[in-house]
Amino acid sequence: MMLRLFNVTLLSLVLLAGAVAVLAQGGVKGKVRSRTGAGIPNTTVTARQNGKDVKSTRSNAKGEFVLSGLSSGVYSLLFDAEGFQSGFYQGLEIKDGDTRNLGDRLILMPDQGTQVIINGSVFYKEGTSLGGAKIDIERINSDGTSKKVTSLYTNVSGEFTFRQPEGAAKYRITARFKGAEGTKEVEVNTAAIYRLAITLDISRSEK
Repeated sequence: MMLRLFNVTLLSLVLLAGAVAVLAQGGVKGKVRSRTGAGIPNTTVTARQNGKDVKSTRSNAKGEFVLSGLSSGVYSLLFDAEGFQSGFYQGLEIKDGDTRNLGDRLILMPDQGTQVIINGSVFYKEGTSLGGAKIDIERINSDGTSKKVTSLYTNVSGEFTFRQPEGAAKYRITARFKGAEGTKEVEVNTAAIYRLAITLDISRSEK
């Protein structure tokens, strides 16, 4: 009887440890919508890490999704919906026990065929939008050298858009404002919308 009790207790401890491990994992949630503001239902949301698909889910009738069970690390998110260009969100950091909320900033555009579109957002360190930041875009060559492509500025909502013909390429996006600077690199492959966010180490009160 004591041996059976010990086995049951041991099994309970193993199951409890597994449950705690699952709870400790992180996730991401948000809403996928069109430029009109309407949610896009049945969008496939896939988390990728090191070029491999890790986990997927689908948005509900309102375009809302929750993707849980992700281990701590940095991921890219791929969004696929019928009638819309695929969307990418890169550089998403997930921490154990935390669910990142991307809000409703995930906008998919109608299928435009043969364009690579990079949509970016720049934020103050408090998380509010930073308008008027200078954006320098460089193309990174296979030998590690880079060539400047263009410069532009974020709009009042802290957003910018860069378009190029379809084709594989790697870009370095640098945002600058009042001496603060932040950089992200984006690899593009096919015609799609690629999203990124850059947070600068500057407070809104310093603007």
